[in-house]
Amino acid sequence: MMPRSGVPGGLGHTRMSSPPLPPVPRFHVDLPLAPGLEAALPPPVARHVQVLRLQPGAAITLFDGRGSDWAADVLRIGRSEVTVRVGEASPASQVELPLAVTLAVGMPANERMDWLVEKATELGVHAIQPLVCERSVLRLSGERAERKLAHWRGVAAAACEQCGRSRLPLLEPVLPFDAWHTAFASGSVATGFVLSLGAATQPYCEALKPALHAGRGLLFLSGPEGGLSPAEDAAARTAGLLPVTLGPRILRAETAPLTALAAIAALFA
Repeated sequence: MMPRSGVPGGLGHTRMSSPPLPPVPRFHVDLPLAPGLEAALPPPVARHVQVLRLQPGAAITLFDGRGSDWAADVLRIGRSEVTVRVGEASPASQVELPLAVTLAVGMPANERMDWLVEKATELGVHAIQPLVCERSVLRLSGERAERKLAHWRGVAAAACEQCGRSRLPLLEPVLPFDAWHTAFASGSVATGFVLSLGAATQPYCEALKPALHAGRGLLFLSGPEGGLSPAEDAAARTAGLLPVTLGPRILRAETAPLTALAAIAALFA
């Protein structure tokens, strides 16, 4: 016997579901946003809009990195300029970690620092402090350090566009380890950990539990390729950072801080 739906083997009438709507594109802009504002998008954002083949009337979301999303509509698209009208602000999605986590990292070489910044942003880092350590391969200073810092801030902004964050992480200027250590020792309010290759370390997850209950900011220090030198490790311990280990495996310089951050992010998922 044919089922009442008229479809062999069917169970009643079948309703075709509509395909999901595509997500509204999100763009970071370094502009003072306000309702009703008509503004030309910065050139890199305008190029992105053109690459996506958006048309006048398309809805987009803008954010300035300070914690709010702004609805906007594309008004005009020229050869190299895109003009939008800004609508109302809406509270950002609750995607930020409840604790401010800072990564102080001996910068890994080549493009690995870019990857670290991108993934740390996706995982919810509050701030990243790039360090030049005794064993660092990548050594930046002066104008070259400023150019790299601007590049990393762009990487973080792009990661925020993708992952839904509306608040940009802080990318601090590059510092030598000694200068950073002096500033940290004199005024930190965070609970700190140092990834140590020395003796008398504690498993990271064991040390993390009481720190989370304290409700303070968290800081995780890790070295470059080859790790911190014995002198840097000793200085970090003297400054009050708790020596921890992430296990018996040898992790790359960019993997170790992300592992520490991912453990925190997973607890608050």
